[in-house]
Amino acid sequence: MSETTKQPAGRLASLFERLKGENRAALIPYITAGDPDAQATVELMHAMVEGGADAIEVGVPFSDPMADGPVIQAAHERALKSGLGLRGVIDLVAEFRKRDSHTPVVLMGYQNPIEAIGVAAFVDKAAAAGVDGVLTVDLPPEEADELSAALGERGMSPIFLLAPTTSAARTREVATKGSGFVYYVSLKGVTGAANLDTDALASQVEGVREACALPVGVGFGIRDAETAGQVGRVADAVIVGSAIVRLIHEQASAAGGMNAQGLEAVRGFLAELRAAVETARH
Repeated sequence: MSETTKQPAGRLASLFERLKGENRAALIPYITAGDPDAQATVELMHAMVEGGADAIEVGVPFSDPMADGPVIQAAHERALKSGLGLRGVIDLVAEFRKRDSHTPVVLMGYQNPIEAIGVAAFVDKAAAAGVDGVLTVDLPPEEADELSAALGERGMSPIFLLAPTTSAARTREVATKGSGFVYYVSLKGVTGAANLDTDALASQVEGVREACALPVGVGFGIRDAETAGQVGRVADAVIVGSAIVRLIHEQASAAGGMNAQGLEAVRGFLAELRAAVETARH
């Protein structure tokens, strides 16, 4: 393991330490902020926690989300039509914090909106809102020193992606730059892709752990309780995105917006995922 790997900070550290003692993975659902609308985002975040989410990954709408498949791309487009930007997303996290002070929240987005605000202003606003980590998809670790240092100074974690094609040397380098956890992309493709090979995944995650002391979260290709449980046996966190975004869109489209029934559907789906993750190692 890398001896220089930083330790995760604050709520994320507490979460992974607690779950290590419980011998289970964290369940981290993804939501695109602003889809179907801003106020629904906050209510959906609370419903996810009620359903069993251990942390929440909040996607910042962006016009060219390169790592995302068609389901999440469409969610970005819907959110952008409402005019929601990075500042507005951070405001939603602050609103969420009025009722929830313990669930870690990670922003997932792209570099351009941060550059538009300015690194210092972004970090100050995110810290004040209660953000715990930031994953910037198109920012390689070699170019992230300014943002990573600013986040670390305010107790937030810079989080980086690893892929099946990432070498051990590259993994060790990423481990020295990030904290909180590493996001391991389980498939060579975009979010929502199919055919997750969980047998191969176990070997891949073990390889990451040999080069990186941070908790390993696994995302892409987790679409139901069965695959969540399979991933939960080998990973430190199970990250579910497209399946949840699709469900939210289906519920909102059917009702003309997110209503109580839609919130309950999301809560119920999270409960199924949570049950599978909780029993995965037992």
